[in-house]
Amino acid sequence: MAKYSAKAQDKVGEAMHEMKEGKLKSGTSGKKVTNPKQAVAIGLSEARKEGAKVPKKKS
Repeated sequence: MAKYSAKAQDKVGEAMHEMKEGKLKSGTSGKKVTNPKQAVAIGLSEARKEGAKVPKKKS
């Protein structure tokens, strides 16, 4: 199983919270995110940018 850092888990939690409040928007289109899987992906992407320990993306 892949291991995620605490920082990565926090980022995903924040993204999920924003999605539930209706404030999370996608980066490319700027539309509101309603899919939980998309919120997780956004959280992991932000964590990656900040240098958190996140497993590589599947290609």
